[in-house]
Amino acid sequence: MAVEALSTTVAISNQPRGDRRWLWLVPPVLLIAVLVVYPLVLVAVESAPAWGEVLASVEFRDALVRTVQVAVSSTIGCLLVGTFLAVVISFVPFPGARLVASLVDTMLALPSFLVALSFTFIYGTAGILRTGGFLTTPWAVVLAEITFYTPFVMRPLLAAMSRLPRAQLDVAASLGAGPWRVLRQVVLPEVRPAMIAGGSLTLLLTLNEFGIVLFLGAKGTTTLPMLVHTKGIVMFDYPAACVIAVVQIVLSLGLYALLRKALGGRRARLD
Repeated sequence: MAVEALSTTVAISNQPRGDRRWLWLVPPVLLIAVLVVYPLVLVAVESAPAWGEVLASVEFRDALVRTVQVAVSSTIGCLLVGTFLAVVISFVPFPGARLVASLVDTMLALPSFLVALSFTFIYGTAGILRTGGFLTTPWAVVLAEITFYTPFVMRPLLAAMSRLPRAQLDVAASLGAGPWRVLRQVVLPEVRPAMIAGGSLTLLLTLNEFGIVLFLGAKGTTTLPMLVHTKGIVMFDYPAACVIAVVQIVLSLGLYALLRKALGGRRARLD
């Protein structure tokens, strides 16, 4: 009798409780509504009176163009430098290669303003190189972002290259292909998905970068995040700051959706 009662209890407890499952949705929905949706709604409402004035201003258009220019330039630089370093670490044997790979992981944990701070000691007027006004140019921002975000490209590339079959490389070399041809026709096609993923992440991050631009204070490098800070914190023009913030959010989400669609379409073609 005891065994039968226990079996009945277990069977009842294992029955689906469809009428209570919706309760598990309440905590995450409430959390998202309070922490994400409600602040965004407030920003959108606050921005309503200032849309026409902000969108018509030259300052906003220049910041939008500069944001895209810096993000695209930094991403291209990260792809070039990250691919080169990943190839060297993966296929050129040298002492300390594993240590260098570990340092790459360490860079991912550091805040971006440390790179900008180090640039002041290297390129500043009282720095090691004393390059004059270089630190106040947009190129200094691009170089700092390349320095900081290159590991975001290197890490997926190193993982992809570590999974490449060495036999495939040996066969290509035995057929007379030189190192550059093996790299161009064998290695790069195999690691292209990792390169696209790292480049996409870097583009999104550089598009929203604020710490490096703020710390360097480069002249003529007013990006959208920097303009939000100037309007909201310095000038107390909250409606204008909210308009720029909404544009930044739409730009980031639109780019994210576009990249997801492109990557999803590529996976579908491969499948």
